[in-house]
This record gives sequence, structure tokens and C-alpha cells, in this order.
Amino acid sequence: MSTQLDTIKLTNAQIAWRAAQDLEDGAYVNLGIGFPEMIATFQPEGRDVVYHTENGVLGFGEAPAAGEEDWDLINAGKKAITLKPGAAFFHHADSFSMVRGGHLDLAVLGAYQVAENGDLANWSTGKGGVPAVGGAMDLVHGAKRVAVVTDHVTKKGEPKLLKRCTMPLTGVGCVTRVYTSLAVIDIEDGHFVLREKLEALSFDDLQAVTGAELKTKGDVGVLVAKVL
Repeated sequence: MSTQLDTIKLTNAQIAWRAAQDLEDGAYVNLGIGFPEMIATFQPEGRDVVYHTENGVLGFGEAPAAGEEDWDLINAGKKAITLKPGAAFFHHADSFSMVRGGHLDLAVLGAYQVAENGDLANWSTGKGGVPAVGGAMDLVHGAKRVAVVTDHVTKKGEPKLLKRCTMPLTGVGCVTRVYTSLAVIDIEDGHFVLREKLEALSFDDLQAVTGAELKTKGDVGVLVAKVL
């Protein structure tokens, strides 16, 4: 089964592309460090999205060309950024006041595990390493909506979508939508609700690599991603 998934699953860039298609015009959005940052690359033409970074910038733009970086301008992941007209700088504390005050429309994060009730584990596997959860715990409960981008299974082929998380939690009952390498899944009333799946993958095969029951409401759409 894992070999079959490897041949049909979406790449990280394709997952990011699919998530970007749901960005709303005029939304204030925080993209998590790493994989979620790719979403900004695929922002649909004609939509004006205002990106926020916890270290104190609102309204940053695309990454600069190689060799043109200004290392005084970075995001929370220490990557070089550019600025859009009207961009603003502010203190770290003010940035988190924006987050905790409910001023962000959307936060998109990566995940180690997501539970069917919306719990998120994305900062530690429970085996040491990162010393503390950090600002993600503010984002998951401060943003109006929280989405996740992730591979559907681990590198060992084990489900990342579960009945309950077994790793340390980032937030409780916070995730509303998950974009995976195999499907788009909403979390509603404590359940995974399948919205889209790859056409080449049957419902039963998708359920077999999901650690909790998948429910459906109406027709399930076809998960289509741009060839990148």
C-alpha cells in the first residue's frame, strides 16, 4: 500500500498549491515555518492576502532573488522576505497581541498528528529536541481558523490523522481543515469529514491509512493539484 501511495500522492508543493486556492481576498494570514510558507508562492492571481509573521511584520511579499537578500528583513523562520506597499513593522509583543486578539483570519501549520476532534500536535515527537511549544500555541487559539498541510502518513506509512494524538499537543480542538497528500478533510462535530480525495485512490484505501473514521456529507470531490 505504501508503494502505491508514493506513486500517486501529491508533493509538498502541490499540497501547498491546493491550500493556496482557498485563501480569501483581503485575509490576514500567518503561515507556519517551513512547509506552510510555500503557500504564499501559489497565491491565486487577483487576490490580495496580507501575510503576518510573529517576529513583527505585516504585509511581506515574495522571497527576494538570490543575492538580493536584505538580512534585516526576515520572517519567523529566519528566511529573507520582501515588503509590499503599506507593510508595517512592530514589536514582538504587539505581534502576539494581534494573534491573541483574534485579528488573524487564518493560520496554516504543519503537523505530526491531527486528531478527529481537532487537536494538533506539531512541535515535539515526545523524544526530546525542541524545548517548548513556542508561538504555535498562540496561533492555534488566536487565529479565527486553523488549517494544516501535511503528508497523510508518516515516513513509516503510519497514519498522521488519528482518533487521538499521542504526541505532545500544540492546541486542543483547534484545527478545522487538513490538506494532505491524499485528501482534503474538514473537522466537524468531532469527526473527519472527507471533502476531496485523489481520483486514483478508493475510499476504502484512504480509510485504511487514516487512523479514525472518515465520514462523508454529500458528494466527495476530486482532489486536483497543479503539475509543478
